[in-house]
Amino acid sequence: MFWDGTKARRIMSTWSGDEELLTTIRRELFTCVVGDVMDKLGLQHQFLPPQIRPLRPDMILIGRAMPVLSIDVFEEKVTGAHNQLMEKPFGLMLEALDDLKANEVYVNTGSSPRNALWGELMTVRARKLGAAGAVLNGYLRDTKAVLKLDFPAFCWGSYAQDSAPRYKVVDFRIAIEIGAVRIRPGDFLFGDIDGVCVIPSEAATEIFTKALEKARGEKLVRKALEEGSSAVAAFEKHGIM
Repeated sequence: MFWDGTKARRIMSTWSGDEELLTTIRRELFTCVVGDVMDKLGLQHQFLPPQIRPLRPDMILIGRAMPVLSIDVFEEKVTGAHNQLMEKPFGLMLEALDDLKANEVYVNTGSSPRNALWGELMTVRARKLGAAGAVLNGYLRDTKAVLKLDFPAFCWGSYAQDSAPRYKVVDFRIAIEIGAVRIRPGDFLFGDIDGVCVIPSEAATEIFTKALEKARGEKLVRKALEEGSSAVAAFEKHGIM
């Protein structure tokens, strides 16, 4: 049974306290179909660069973005700098981590990919806060521990080099960009083995509703093809391929 617009709006309006939408997305949707729907709506640049991959192929990530901005540095602590953050190891990284809310995704970009942006202890803290995962425009480390904690993490891969003398977080809960995609606080991030897409919060009701309809329609097309229908006939009947 398809969701009607009224039900979709009701679920979206109570998202922060209602797991129904998130559970349905995890169970029924995949990034390909969500991306297809956004293309039809003119949102054609919503996928993050393809090098951002799940740490394990079966990981699924869905939640609202908590964007984090970082920069390169070349010493762990610099005294006498004009910017007081230079005196703080990691800058505002610990504050950003502690500010995570339930079902939010820590998404970090800005600094060069020359050190890990995430690790075991950050994962432990994020899980305790109920965070939905991490998306990193760079690497993570402590890979075995992160995998054991079963925390959805999407990144370039694993790299052990420490962040302390190489980067600092300078702000969070601000709009950032990764590749061609703008990510604002509260936008949805949806990731699986095929990549990570950004769903603008103001369009999420329409996008998720149409994606559910398309995903369910694709099952009908598959059934028709398995029963011997031609691709032309299946497309004419369902408008999906």
